[in-house]
Amino acid sequence: MVAVGIGFVAGLASTAAHAQVVEGRRAPAPPTPAPSSVDSTLAAGATVTDLGSSFLERLGNQASHGFGDRLRNNPDGGGASEAIDTPLRFRTWGEAYGISTTTSAQGAFVGDHRQTYGGVAGLGATLAPGVNVGLSIDQGRTAIDVPQALQSASLDLTQFGFNASVDKGPWTWAMALVHGVGKINSSRDTGFGLATAGYTGQIDGALTELNYYWNVGQSRLVPKAGFEYVRASTGAFQETGGLNPVMAGGTTVDRSRILLGAEIGHYWIFDQKILDLSAYGKFVDNVAQNYGSILVSLGPESITLQGIGESQYGADVGAAASLSLTERTRLYINYDGKLRASMQSHQGIVGVEYRW
Repeated sequence: MVAVGIGFVAGLASTAAHAQVVEGRRAPAPPTPAPSSVDSTLAAGATVTDLGSSFLERLGNQASHGFGDRLRNNPDGGGASEAIDTPLRFRTWGEAYGISTTTSAQGAFVGDHRQTYGGVAGLGATLAPGVNVGLSIDQGRTAIDVPQALQSASLDLTQFGFNASVDKGPWTWAMALVHGVGKINSSRDTGFGLATAGYTGQIDGALTELNYYWNVGQSRLVPKAGFEYVRASTGAFQETGGLNPVMAGGTTVDRSRILLGAEIGHYWIFDQKILDLSAYGKFVDNVAQNYGSILVSLGPESITLQGIGESQYGADVGAAASLSLTERTRLYINYDGKLRASMQSHQGIVGVEYRW
């Protein structure tokens, strides 16, 4: 009886050992997620953050008369007390824009390229002399390409913006608020089909800026100091299809930064029209950045990946041309560039404004 018991135990041990060893090799361990498996998600989170910042800065320019509104309402410059003609109280504007962004490799992230196209519509009003407010909506679509990781994604983002400004002599205080919601669709080539997922993105941000308008004849110099805060998030998702589809948790990115710089500009009057040319440069200090992290799971195995973000220091540069055809109608084109150690972004805008 003892011999039978010993034999039974030995048989169980032999069976367990055979389960672990097949032809002299141990059975393969459960697969773990690849560090680059959610690079398109990391890129999507950075895209939501950057588009929120871009919209905030455009709203800030609108609020702080970045297109030469002072000279159109007041050709005598920023210090005069009244405009030559009765100011028009309302204005509406529309813009079409395109953005090209490239992010270099950071840690496990292999780098990406993004193309964004969209449009903006806005309505503004002068509530009292020197007090202006505006509402606008931005609808954009971004194509994200992560070629080294065989991944891509699309982002449809709708942003709602509010801006306001107060003028006091040569001083202008401006502020802008943004809230946006988006839909992200990602695709990953696993070698055995595509693993796809759909999830959400959200952006909230605020910008405040103080400017001093210093004019010399038909030229101007406008020193600027601003502070910006944005908070972006992407939702959790479960991939479907392909080999070893992964599951990922949501993540949040917070960023606070200081912007210091100046705008220079000059205008010409000809044939009852005003042509205004300007350029600006800003030093950017990202004083606080929380990139967030993503928990990626494949069956029982999981890894945590750090999000991607900007370098602490960088520069914003840009130029604009504005042609006022009448007191009511203006056409403009803008260029805005963001230069960071690990990211480069270039944006072009064409727009039209009408006042009444």
